[in-house]
Amino acid sequence: MSTLADKTSNPVIQALLTLSGVFIFILLSKLVALTGLTTVSDRFPWLTAASFLLLFSLFNAVGSIFAQSSTRYWRLSIYSFIGLAFSSALLAYLFSSLTISEAGSYRWIFFVVTFGYLVFISIMNIARVIVNFAQREEWNHPRIRQKKR
Repeated sequence: MSTLADKTSNPVIQALLTLSGVFIFILLSKLVALTGLTTVSDRFPWLTAASFLLLFSLFNAVGSIFAQSSTRYWRLSIYSFIGLAFSSALLAYLFSSLTISEAGSYRWIFFVVTFGYLVFISIMNIARVIVNFAQREEWNHPRIRQKKR
């Protein structure tokens, strides 16, 4: 029987859970706006999409440390990120009726989150390679050299 951690270690499942979070938060914001409790900005769906994209970036990159196959995880992560970015942007557009250009600075926010994700997952991958190398390497006490007189 697999645990929740095993199921969520798949980047595709992570992206689907994140997309469902985007959808739920956008729906809740629309319900709050309909009840009249408070006003919700037209740009809130774009804020939600960008926030959950950043959340996915963080958890996905940290999760890459524990992956069995780093190349497979990395490949699936990139595809999942691209799919999540387009899907969450589509949801934001459908609920807000604003394109990403009309939503103000969200085009740049998506760009920064994407660039940050690529940098962060690359750093995690490099750290994993270094740790694996260090674990394989046999560390000996350095030889003491005699000084020339």
